[in-house]
Amino acid sequence: MQLAVFSAKPYDKKFLTSARSTELDNTSDVEVIFHEFALSLETVSLAKGSSAICVFVNDDLGAEVLESLHASGVRAILLRCAGYNNVDLQAAQRLSLFVANVPSYSPEAVAEFAVAQIQTLNRNTHRAYNRVREGNFSLQGLLGRTLNGKTVGVVGTGKIGVAFSRIMNGFGCRLLAFDVYENDDFKKYGTYTDLDTVLSGSDFVSLHCPLTDKTRHIINDETLSKMKKGAMLVNTSRGGLIKTKAVIAALKSKHLGGLALDVYDGEGALFYNDHSGHIIDDDELMRLTTFHNVLVCGHQAFFTEEALREIADGTLRNLADFLHGRKCDNGLIQDPGTGGLSLARKDSVPIRI
Repeated sequence: MQLAVFSAKPYDKKFLTSARSTELDNTSDVEVIFHEFALSLETVSLAKGSSAICVFVNDDLGAEVLESLHASGVRAILLRCAGYNNVDLQAAQRLSLFVANVPSYSPEAVAEFAVAQIQTLNRNTHRAYNRVREGNFSLQGLLGRTLNGKTVGVVGTGKIGVAFSRIMNGFGCRLLAFDVYENDDFKKYGTYTDLDTVLSGSDFVSLHCPLTDKTRHIINDETLSKMKKGAMLVNTSRGGLIKTKAVIAALKSKHLGGLALDVYDGEGALFYNDHSGHIIDDDELMRLTTFHNVLVCGHQAFFTEEALREIADGTLRNLADFLHGRKCDNGLIQDPGTGGLSLARKDSVPIRI
């Protein structure tokens, strides 16, 4: 059988090729074809001849693309990520498609990066680095705050949220959290409360929830107004959690003290590619980069050797389950071919990534 991998970068090829030799047995004759571009209506025809495809966070898996995939013979969709807000699961179920993700991979990788963003922005190490390279050793404008004793708000307490909380607890921070599903592991480090209390009582707020209809633009004009004046907001989860125009307004009014992003609502057209030789016409993103108290990275929080190895291994284990007709622990839907959506796992309700 043939597996088509979309949005493939050199590191994807390296780790998927390595995992293939360990996760697929000798009876699995799989030809892997790598495509550097994303899956979309314009590129879906290149999946013809493949029984399975492997995709990433910014690939288009809407109903129209899924129907085209099914018509061309694709029967399995392997997500090499935890989030699946880019997949129309109802359409996938109606088409009897196998869909599986990698729900957990090195949550510490993302949690540690969120902490790195907080410390970089809080202590202005990125600005100090640039100053020193120009022979400027002045400390003016580099004043930060001690984390010890501060209150940190966590929105979403899945594996990543808990890993982040564990680290911040080590700094001596007080932890408040909001999640529709409480996690006993978080209770070792902090206290659950409502979202308004998390926002109004925290010096730093970190988002670790997935993107759903209910969480889209959970950070907006109203919720930003409830945050403590001068607080910092961090998002390493999904760009659509934040309404960009709202944070720009909050930054301009100086109500929001700082913003650290590893994800962005319009990242699909930009992230993971080099645009340094082009004019970027996303005015909101470019406006964000003009603020001295905003840090934007290109969705790299997951990007560690350990995480990439776990993602590749998990993806090909899912493929092996599909090939051998086994129950897949990471499957996202069950009872394919039925009208209504039936999630295969309780934790498929995407609050716990």
